[in-house]
Amino acid sequence: MPEPVAESEKRVGLIAGAGQFPLLFAKAAAEKGLAVYAVAYIQEADAVLADYVRAIEWLHLGQLKRLIRFFHRHGVQSAVLIGSIRKTRVFSDVKPDVKAISLLASLKHMHDDGILRTFARALEKEGIRVLPSTILLPELLAPDGCWTRRKPGRAERADIRLGWKLAKALGRLDIGQCVVVGGGAVLALEAIDGTDATILRGGRLGDGNAVAVKICKPNQDRRFDIPAVGVRTVESMQTAGVKVLAVESGKTVVFDRRAMVALADKCGIAIVALAEEENSIS
Repeated sequence: MPEPVAESEKRVGLIAGAGQFPLLFAKAAAEKGLAVYAVAYIQEADAVLADYVRAIEWLHLGQLKRLIRFFHRHGVQSAVLIGSIRKTRVFSDVKPDVKAISLLASLKHMHDDGILRTFARALEKEGIRVLPSTILLPELLAPDGCWTRRKPGRAERADIRLGWKLAKALGRLDIGQCVVVGGGAVLALEAIDGTDATILRGGRLGDGNAVAVKICKPNQDRRFDIPAVGVRTVESMQTAGVKVLAVESGKTVVFDRRAMVALADKCGIAIVALAEEENSIS
């Protein structure tokens, strides 16, 4: 039987992957008087999350029936999907139940957005509304402008424009969100290996002359999987010799922005957040 819901208690479900975002959400929810009931993925979510939620269920990827049962048991009617999942685990560490297998069988491909949209529809059919991941933390969204002391040079701005166009094309195919460009040439496109690996690949080819562009997919469902950057992104850029990062303002989550900018300034890296119209190419 579902746990009785007190009149005074508002509840929210948290489907948690890796990184600090689930922790930030849980803390923000507690500050707003919300009781958080979390489903956390094994080998992804931080164990510390248990300290910030009312109840937690640890699951393997693919255990959809248990996830739904947990939320129903606790009277959860809305939830967020937050945190990263290593994409390579889709091929090596999944334990799908019958319900998950039926969903996967309906997919034409295993691209991120298709999987997440199908997952969200399945939850909503069970009476669990999927909310935007930034609903309690709008301050994490990237503000417009150049954040660093160093600004992109003329050639780098041209590479940003090219990278922006290519990243949007890549996003329309639901493949990735990041492109690395240098000297007008495409150095790396994001695939299943993720953003940091893309930056490292592109930077090695760019020989100190590379720009990384990470933006929202044109048809992105912004409830989940919106682009995210942080200190680790700048660390990868420093290692790879990538000198500029361009992101989409208002559509990118930024973690530890102050520390991220401080490291970028120390390394001579430029970071800019631009609106779509600022980089539109006819």
